[in-house]
Amino acid sequence: MRIYSIAVRSKRLAASLAVASSMGMAMSSSAEEWSRFRGPNGSGVAASESLPLRFGPGENLIWRAPVPPGHSSPVLTKDSVFLTAARGETLLTLRLDRSDGRVLWEREAPRDRADSLDKRNSPASPSPVTDGEAVYVFFSDFGLLSYEVDGRERWRLPLGPFNNLYGMGASPILVGELLVLVCDQNTNSFILAVDKQNGRVKWKTPRPEAKSGHSTPVVYRADSGQEQIIVPGSFYLTAYAAETGEKVWWAKGLSFEMKSTPVLHEETAFIHGFGFPENQPGGRIEVPSVEEAFARDANADGRLSPEELPDDRSRSRISFIDLDGDGSLTPDEWSYYRDAMESQNGLLAIRLGGRGDVSATAVRWTYHKAIPQLPSPLVYRDILYMVDDGGRVTSLHASSGKVIQQGRLQGAIDRFFASPVAADGKIFMVSESGRVAVLPEGGSLEVTAVNDLEENCYATPAISDGRIYLRTSEALYCFGNP
Repeated sequence: MRIYSIAVRSKRLAASLAVASSMGMAMSSSAEEWSRFRGPNGSGVAASESLPLRFGPGENLIWRAPVPPGHSSPVLTKDSVFLTAARGETLLTLRLDRSDGRVLWEREAPRDRADSLDKRNSPASPSPVTDGEAVYVFFSDFGLLSYEVDGRERWRLPLGPFNNLYGMGASPILVGELLVLVCDQNTNSFILAVDKQNGRVKWKTPRPEAKSGHSTPVVYRADSGQEQIIVPGSFYLTAYAAETGEKVWWAKGLSFEMKSTPVLHEETAFIHGFGFPENQPGGRIEVPSVEEAFARDANADGRLSPEELPDDRSRSRISFIDLDGDGSLTPDEWSYYRDAMESQNGLLAIRLGGRGDVSATAVRWTYHKAIPQLPSPLVYRDILYMVDDGGRVTSLHASSGKVIQQGRLQGAIDRFFASPVAADGKIFMVSESGRVAVLPEGGSLEVTAVNDLEENCYATPAISDGRIYLRTSEALYCFGNP
């Protein structure tokens, strides 16, 4: 029996390594440590076994650590958990002991401003990233900071202020010796890479087509050996050369507003986006051309005031269209509105690689029903899962896009902000009110357990070494089988 168990585990490990290789992951000692948002290359998948099916405040609880509020997700090293938080007006980075949840240190970040935030956001939304020797954090009200694991500050890089409609949400990632951050906002969007040792800017590439984005990128290793940073944004999925920041290839077809993180599987990027209900196929509305709209420019000042807009719909959405925030619309802003309303909500399977515009050949399949706005997709053992903000779950075959099942999670009908994660044949989906639904592998939506944390939850869980770490509005929990 022991020999059989070892053989099974060896096969599972080999399969995990093969999947990791096809995804372009850098499988290292930190992969199982869940060192960035959504773990290994943002996949949401861990190789852990023996995870508990049932857990809560009184069941399979290893420890509970009260922590200040924040929406950032926990990241791990072999012996530490890192979080960001906001205690009142103070921005914090915290290190906790993985064994017992003790707060080992907390460090305050400078804060000389407070960017406007959507009520669903937090000044501590972006998750940290760590290489085991240092931790790197981003606060939109300051910029980037790095600390040694003992809490000593290594460097700081002020950035901003930013003008994202909802506030910033993308997390930094590490690519070799580079720390990479995507800063999509209403105007002047860019992607930035700094030397992780000293914070000096290595390259900065403008992203003029991107508006109000929140997606954390992932990494792909091309056949040439070149590492590419895969970034969703308004209308496009774009690949940048990690070494130089050069725009290598791009595919059109995304929503005008992107919040989810892509996942890579078998040379394919899976990404979804949702803008307005009118962006559903068949719901498209006619938006006047720039010429037609500006025929209403009564004072001929080259701008449309709210009173000059052609309909109530555009007047009600002026905050989305008015990118520079001056209270009126330019021809470029109206053109963006037209493009935004012509985009479609959808899940896309996009073949990785190429050069230049690959839109005509790269899209393998699309799907357009029950598309999430916030939670990212998950591919686990060849099945793709997504849960929309209202709790509708869809499972599909990743290879074809064929639907396996769609429905709501019985016992956890709620709103969802956290992204699903998986390991040990279990898929974990965390609702806003703290109910954690557990699904079996294979695409079934037959819930095997619902665990109630009884506290609101917006952060994505971390998984490592047979334990699952869940952050609520009040605490960080660590659960595991005895």
